[in-house]
Amino acid sequence: MRLIQFLFLCVLTASCSIIRGYRADGESGPHIYSFEHHEHDTIANGKDTFQFPCAKQQAAWIDTLHFFNQGSRYKNLTLAEALSDKTDTQGILIIQNDSIIYEKYFGDISSDRLATIFSISKSITSLLCGIAVDEGYIKSIDDAVTEYLPELKKKDPLWQKLTIRHLLNMQSGLDFDDTYSLKLKNFKRLNAMAQLNYGHDLMKQIRGLKFRCTPGLEYRYESMSAEILGVVIERATGKRYADYLSEMVWKPLQMESLAIVNIDSRKHDIAHAFGGISTTMNDLAKIGRLYLNKGMWNDKRIVSEEWIRQSTEYDADNDGYHFNWYNLSNIGADKSQFPGFYAHGIRGQVLYVNPYKNLIMVRIGKHDNTFASIPYVFEQLSNIMEGR
Repeated sequence: MRLIQFLFLCVLTASCSIIRGYRADGESGPHIYSFEHHEHDTIANGKDTFQFPCAKQQAAWIDTLHFFNQGSRYKNLTLAEALSDKTDTQGILIIQNDSIIYEKYFGDISSDRLATIFSISKSITSLLCGIAVDEGYIKSIDDAVTEYLPELKKKDPLWQKLTIRHLLNMQSGLDFDDTYSLKLKNFKRLNAMAQLNYGHDLMKQIRGLKFRCTPGLEYRYESMSAEILGVVIERATGKRYADYLSEMVWKPLQMESLAIVNIDSRKHDIAHAFGGISTTMNDLAKIGRLYLNKGMWNDKRIVSEEWIRQSTEYDADNDGYHFNWYNLSNIGADKSQFPGFYAHGIRGQVLYVNPYKNLIMVRIGKHDNTFASIPYVFEQLSNIMEGR
């Protein structure tokens, strides 16, 4: 009955984006391998590559530990159970002191297979923004968005009050929601989300956006802000998102594999900066290594230490969200003395970093039962490892 209702609504509203999305990815929406049948640009890697070595002594003791998953009514779960409870974990990678101490793969994934990291892409877009600021392409994150997208000046006057900082902190005031609900009352918003994921002209969608309130008044997580930030970076640098990411991150960080980023269409070639990057688990961990080392890669500065600090500090106003990263200072009943920070995507993609423990953890999966469960499990493990 639900499927019939869905198809009827699609026909009733003649929503090409929803129909296109349903045909491409089914009723459940995009998954970690959807990129294989979507238009995308290549993020090239270089000839020189860096590989995390395997530690001489693997942390097999991790499999003897027990955790509490916030998304489950059960306690005393093993790590695999805690990360897989109704979530279909595909891979777990744990790196400490620059060596792999724990690595497991399930299902279809492998160490060298690309998987979409969804909203972790927002965190990488934030990194690109910091680099563009360091290079002088973006003068200040307090610049109005209209300095880089002047065509928006002709639209709602609130566009001239919207700054890059607002985009980074999800305080845009835009009337946009990340909804996947098939309920009739949410259908207009679902259509907008489908346009973002499956539309062929994202700039047209951006130009048609409205505001629900003045920018900066309130925090609301939504993907359109990160998408606009990606366009700002492209306009400021004069480079395609994929090319700039390749030049400033993928090649300097000696990624082992190329990556890809979904685009709206070949005609318009606007990258899905909000959630379209697909990469390997090992290369994703290198983003964590960059943040762990405060913007340095070996002896080379990639992004300023100040940008890393601002990105990963706790922001009480934004529920721990700052510059497209989350800080764990206020997660769980037992507050950690040395909390980590993380990037998060739908389906439970997590990149966790704890600089106090020199620790990086990555989880890739097909589903996610609750928002905070996997980062919370990683934080528990981090606290346990403190005494090891």
